[in-house]
Amino acid sequence: ALTDRSRLRPHVLVLTATPIPRSVAMTVFGDLEVSTLTELPGDRGEVATTVVDAVTRPAWVERAWQRVREEAEQGRQTFIVAPRISTGKEGGTGVVPLAEQLGAGPLAGLRVGVLHSQLPTDTKDATMAAFAAGELDVLVATTMIEVGVDVPNASMMIIWDADRFGISQLHQLRGRVGRGVHPGVCLLISSAAPEAPSWQRLSSVAATRDGFQLADLDLAQRREGDVLGAGQSGGRSSLRLLRVL
Repeated sequence: ALTDRSRLRPHVLVLTATPIPRSVAMTVFGDLEVSTLTELPGDRGEVATTVVDAVTRPAWVERAWQRVREEAEQGRQTFIVAPRISTGKEGGTGVVPLAEQLGAGPLAGLRVGVLHSQLPTDTKDATMAAFAAGELDVLVATTMIEVGVDVPNASMMIIWDADRFGISQLHQLRGRVGRGVHPGVCLLISSAAPEAPSWQRLSSVAATRDGFQLADLDLAQRREGDVLGAGQSGGRSSLRLLRVL
């Protein structure tokens, strides 16, 4: 039973799947009681993650598309995620041109759907429902599918221009596959130079599925932001004597 005093005290439940730097900081400075769920649900399959260098190993990219076809032939499905809707001035292939290229080329004949935020709501709902029902072999999408999507038959995740995503995003996206009886495959395709900082992010994600390790690395790389303000990452903080690291 609640005491009279506890009835007057506000209670807040904070939930996070893959903690971003600010979430980690709040567990240190936010006066929170922390509960940690360290186990995967029992019905999850393994997910093998590989970084693919699209510049030096173009044959691996071609093999990735072949693997998508093989998954479809086995009745399984694939997510392909790109960082933007269309190709921007700063480079990077968008969802729409990528889907067109794949549908007319290496994935010709497969049932390919497209999902992004600029589509009408009815179209987005219908596309997601079709994929969940197994009526599409491949879904080419933005990070709209990062959370809240549960398709146990999806066994493969390809993240295009993976160097343009952060650690938390990559880990969340990878979590869309391997949710059923089939083991999952996640390919992080990148054209970044191997010495670039982004390559370290990709290698770190490929090396572990432990979200806590990845959250610590994300915190170390992006810093905690301002725990007394609005900044969610970065080294600027109103704290003078304390640092989360």
